[in-house]
Amino acid sequence: MKKLYVSNDWFSIQQVAQLLEAHRIPFMVKNEFSSGAMGELSPFDVQPEVWLIDDDWFARANALVEDLKQVAANSRDWTCYRCTEDNDAAFEVCWQCGEASPDTE
Repeated sequence: MKKLYVSNDWFSIQQVAQLLEAHRIPFMVKNEFSSGAMGELSPFDVQPEVWLIDDDWFARANALVEDLKQVAANSRDWTCYRCTEDNDAAFEVCWQCGEASPDTE
């Protein structure tokens, strides 16, 4: 087994887990339910971690995670051309009117 990803952000952990699942890469999430022990244990001991079950998948899985990080880093908030509503980068369509983001066209 080999550690692939660590984060205190559960959203990021879930994104990585879903990405690996979609590519059928065997993994497990360690410390998934240990946040209740924070304070009794070191914060480093309860951080959620994504581990690969088979080390042979590390290069492929790491490349996928790096691509995911790059997409997140390049994302930016946008303003809808149709209704001028401000939208967070996470939205591919305007939450107000449903118009597609200019980045998705």
